Amino acid sequence: MTLSTDTIAAIATAIVPEQGSVGIVRVSGPEAVAIARQLFHAPGRQPWESHRILYGTIRHPETRQVIDEALLLLMLAPRSYTREDVVEFHCHGGIMPVQQVLQLCIAAGARLAQPGEFSLRAFLNGRLDLTQAESIADLVSARSPQAAQFALAGLQGKLAQPIRHLRSTCINILAEIEARIDFEEDLPPLDEADITRQLQTVLEEVNQILATADRGELLRTGLKVAIVGRPNVGKSSLLNAWSRSDRAIVTDLPGTTRDVVESHLVVGGIPIQVLDTAGIRETADQVEKIGVERSRLAAQTADLILLTIDAQAGWTPADQDIYDQVRDRPLILVVNKIDLVTAETTDQFNIQNLKLKIPLTVSTAAALNQGIDALEAAILDTVQAGKLQAANLDLAINQRQAAALSQAQQSLQQVQRTIANQLPLDFWTIDLRSAIQSLGQILGEEATESILDQVFSRFCIGK
Repeated sequence: MTLSTDTIAAIATAIVPEQGSVGIVRVSGPEAVAIARQLFHAPGRQPWESHRILYGTIRHPETRQVIDEALLLLMLAPRSYTREDVVEFHCHGGIMPVQQVLQLCIAAGARLAQPGEFSLRAFLNGRLDLTQAESIADLVSARSPQAAQFALAGLQGKLAQPIRHLRSTCINILAEIEARIDFEEDLPPLDEADITRQLQTVLEEVNQILATADRGELLRTGLKVAIVGRPNVGKSSLLNAWSRSDRAIVTDLPGTTRDVVESHLVVGGIPIQVLDTAGIRETADQVEKIGVERSRLAAQTADLILLTIDAQAGWTPADQDIYDQVRDRPLILVVNKIDLVTAETTDQFNIQNLKLKIPLTVSTAAALNQGIDALEAAILDTVQAGKLQAANLDLAINQRQAAALSQAQQSLQQVQRTIANQLPLDFWTIDLRSAIQSLGQILGEEATESILDQVFSRFCIGK
């Protein structure tokens, strides 16, 4: 992909009516400063120097009408995010000021930036590698502190450094092999045992990084958890207690919840979307029937089911029917209203749980905010299976990086098989080159235009 010489402009901050005190319009390219000089008027003798902030007004270049009172930030090449001349107009927040300034920039010669084009220019100009660019997108979209920390680690090169080291090692091995192919008579024999050890070390490191893929995906996309059960077992009370809010209506009347109620939480660093569903039962009420169908759909698409039952009523045929509908999903049995029964009753649920082969049972008294910590611990145990917390890693790869790393893994394994089968050196180089190419795709050194489009198209316009 070739670098465009156009000057681009975009709104770099979220625009919400009556929200936010500052809105930023970002301009990058060879005409950025010239456009700023047309539109921005700084009183006095404020010097137009790189990395200075000027105070003044933004005016229409023809009518001289004042559009906004603003600040102008100058960042001249190469000391800018894109390594081009960059100017930022820091306007008042809201919709109209930034929209008007953006239109003036476009009228003055800039064009509207494509999604992620500022970051794409930073990549093409060598300011960022592809892992760092992806980390910027992850940082902006992070839904938990832990996800933000992983994104920041990627931005600081925690992924690029080991990948670059592994690729360098593979290139050195390839050079050794090709030297023996071209100058066999002039060099000592190839140390096959040393090459084998180096390849095994590279493969082990690749496996370690690849093992973070599930963790990375979980932190980025989060977990969808559906609270299901028959009416009036305390599903809404459980959601309210868990989210520490009154998101759901709670009454003694069955069928109060007619639709799926949603709340967003963070548990153990993992973003969780909690769905309180309508009580599942046969009903003639058309509105409730729609809610029940939505509950069934939510249960089938959820990553984890919290099957909630009433401790007072015990395990009922209706509970069994719901269990039969969701038994193929990861599931935790939540015995609610435990404060209203005896310990003997609780033991009966544990026995029932063993019969149903449900891995975990959690006792709660949602109305008293009891059992929430145990529920969160059970969720982490179910989802993580003890692996994610124990890993204690400081990076996590995404799906694109995992695909490239998997290809590198397969190529390295094929090189090992080639060596074990005593095939000629020319055969060694084929899969070793493939591994080098796959590792280069992660960094962007072997990236095709389609890969770059895939990465940067998910960025916002102004990033």
